[in-house]
Amino acid sequence: MPAFAKIIFVLALALSFTGLLSPPIALTLGILFGLGFPHPYINESRGIARALLQSSVVALGFGMNLQEVLKAGRSGLIYTAMGISFALLAGLALGKLLQVRGNASFLITVGTAICGGSAIAAIGPILQADEEEMAVSLATIFILNSLALLIFPPIGSALHLSQSQFGLWAALAIHDTSSVVGAAAKYGPRALVIGATVKLARALWIVPLALVTAAIKRRAPRIAPLGGGSDARVALPWFIGFFVLAAIVNTYLPALAHLSKSLFTLGRLGLTATLFLIGSGISRATLKEVGWRPLLLGVLLWIGVGLASLFFIKTGFIAFSPE
Repeated sequence: MPAFAKIIFVLALALSFTGLLSPPIALTLGILFGLGFPHPYINESRGIARALLQSSVVALGFGMNLQEVLKAGRSGLIYTAMGISFALLAGLALGKLLQVRGNASFLITVGTAICGGSAIAAIGPILQADEEEMAVSLATIFILNSLALLIFPPIGSALHLSQSQFGLWAALAIHDTSSVVGAAAKYGPRALVIGATVKLARALWIVPLALVTAAIKRRAPRIAPLGGGSDARVALPWFIGFFVLAAIVNTYLPALAHLSKSLFTLGRLGLTATLFLIGSGISRATLKEVGWRPLLLGVLLWIGVGLASLFFIKTGFIAFSPE
């Protein structure tokens, strides 16, 4: 069995790097491996996953165009700020109410508030979240993200939302950029333009949130580890700085457009492989220990954000007005 598990692990990891698997499928495949086999490289996998995760976040910055973000206009930025603030406050309150332990509560909250798996990938290393917390948070977000892609267009049609209203709703209430684009594209071309533009503005909030999270983490009182010794220091999120630098290169150095596109593709492939590694670290024992509370938190928070944003859009309090 150990030899067979090694073969399966190596083949699945290699497949994750090919681009043939979507991120949710890679995560699911990793979880199935972790539940079905004893992990042959558990210690090595954790170190590789952390380094690959941070590198992939940097590479994803080459897909961010700052000029397109600014096209969302000041109104779009205000709406995203309001939506993110509401999601963060509601998520933290629900996490305490449901008694979600560890970092999973905050990771699910930032994933809902900003941009799904990318936000979790950026914040997780700063919090020094373990594989179980990362896997449960990502699985919760990806499940709801896939569901949103299917149900948002029919709901928008049933409520007679205009394309502008639907695009704004999708951008504020759906976790991941790809699902925002997919749902908005089904609804219409105007919905797609607005959804993608406002979503870009929403995704950019990863940077200040990561910096604030790191500052708070560094200031928080730290408990000395068992057995004595110095406590672990919270590392500054260096990769966030490189993420911003990558976005600047992609935006203002068009001569490097081909290189930026290639690096962005590598980032997506690296993130997909990372999700497999993270998922493979889940065992039946850790899954039982985590329990149902994180999933319930994700569902309740997602419903709350979706209904609140829909209410304000329908009443006209929120409307897209590009400059």
